[in-house]
Amino acid sequence: MIFVAAGTQDGRELAGRLLSEGYPVIASVVSRYGSELLARYPGMLINDKPLDEAGLSEYIESHNIRVFVDASHPYAANVSQNAMNACRKAGIPYIRYERQPAPVECKKLTVVENYEQAAEAAAGLGKTIFLTTGSRNIQKFIQSPHLSGCRIVARILPAADVISEVTSLGLTPKDIIALQGPFTREFNREMFRQYGADVIIMKNSGTIGGTDTKFSAADDLGLPVILVDKPAIKYDNLAVDFDTVIKFVASHIN
Repeated sequence: MIFVAAGTQDGRELAGRLLSEGYPVIASVVSRYGSELLARYPGMLINDKPLDEAGLSEYIESHNIRVFVDASHPYAANVSQNAMNACRKAGIPYIRYERQPAPVECKKLTVVENYEQAAEAAAGLGKTIFLTTGSRNIQKFIQSPHLSGCRIVARILPAADVISEVTSLGLTPKDIIALQGPFTREFNREMFRQYGADVIIMKNSGTIGGTDTKFSAADDLGLPVILVDKPAIKYDNLAVDFDTVIKFVASHIN
């Protein structure tokens, strides 16, 4: 059985590719929505329960996992590290599929290491902070003393649990944009304008995540961008395309 951490669009596509190659696949996601998206692949087993390192170790053993393919989000460093640790303990091969980041082409750019630094940097750039970093780290911005008195606008997935999460943190409907990207340059530009954004905070999730169109839309409006850098992590094995992953799996299964 091949385990695929498939929390992204390309992760789901990679799981589907492995299935089409004839391998038995378990795809793991962390939301009901992700599970629904994987339902398009008949015969694929799906895990939608979060797994920490201990949970992964138990899952690997109980489901006879022979290869672990890590196609989690580029910024999910804890997922990747837990996966590598669990694979080392189980003695099974691990490979990371890493989407390529988008070229960093932005006129007014500040690069920071984490979300706390992003909040501090944003405070000096304007009063309306437009977040495109997802829902998991919104609390760090809402609770940041640097952003006291600022308006925080968050673009999130249109999933009920995500909307509930951010409203429980204090965001009101006028500051929540529940839409699924990626978006065009023109759409981003109009959204930034309509909400009166002074500064955009984002991650480099690659072209597939719409990073390039956010950069260009911000440049069109002369807006500063704060880019939260990708966590540095050394992977046991790394691939940047599907074919390399397929060959790796085949070398350990066939």
